[in-house]
Amino acid sequence: MNKFFGFGEQMDGYDVPVLNEREVRAAAGLLFLFALVAFMNSWLMGNFRLTRIFVIAFLVDFTIRIFINPKFSPTMILGRFAVRKQMPEYVGAPQKRFAWAVGWVLAVTMLYLIVINNVIGPINLIVCATCLTLMFFESAFGICLACKVYNLFSRDKAQHCPGGVCAVEERRVGQKTGLAQALIVAAFLGLIGFVGQRYFPPVEVGAGATLPASPASPADGPCTPPDWAVAMGHAEMWKLHNNCK
Repeated sequence: MNKFFGFGEQMDGYDVPVLNEREVRAAAGLLFLFALVAFMNSWLMGNFRLTRIFVIAFLVDFTIRIFINPKFSPTMILGRFAVRKQMPEYVGAPQKRFAWAVGWVLAVTMLYLIVINNVIGPINLIVCATCLTLMFFESAFGICLACKVYNLFSRDKAQHCPGGVCAVEERRVGQKTGLAQALIVAAFLGLIGFVGQRYFPPVEVGAGATLPASPASPADGPCTPPDWAVAMGHAEMWKLHNNCK
């Protein structure tokens, strides 16, 4: 029974249960990918079907992680398979459990709002954006934002954090950023903004605005989907992408 229910592994040299951070980040990346697809589908097309499916899948996955065992979580299994040839990086499990509990609460909230009651509004956007932010920081940077809140509620401070951030350590020379690096980033963003505004200005559709004709059907009018889009069943999507809706 103890092998089935549990949270984290007891490893020599660690005084708290630990998890493989590489598996955790891989699982977070998988969830982020599908969450982003579902979110953009809802945002751009007003279709919440994928979002509802993802919320249920997310809730089931996190319920297994927290209340049964992370090693039986479907996304953790996929993440473990993806990084099976990489050297494990063990991190403290207690703070991860707290962070995942935050995600579980958000999933329950979304289940109540969008799946059960079909509520559409700003609250959904806030909850979804919060989930996406947490998963993005976890998968992209290895930064567990909810883990940082863990220290505010627990007498036992987080141990064995990713990259050793729990330990007080002076950054090395190669890790530091200064004014020069900040100016490089600012110049890069400014260049991208200039190119976008100068060569790819936003298209305004409204009174007096003229849309270019579709190359695939120039004689049928600017908002008539071409034959290939109709054949694929993407007529409405084509209109959306060509500013016809």
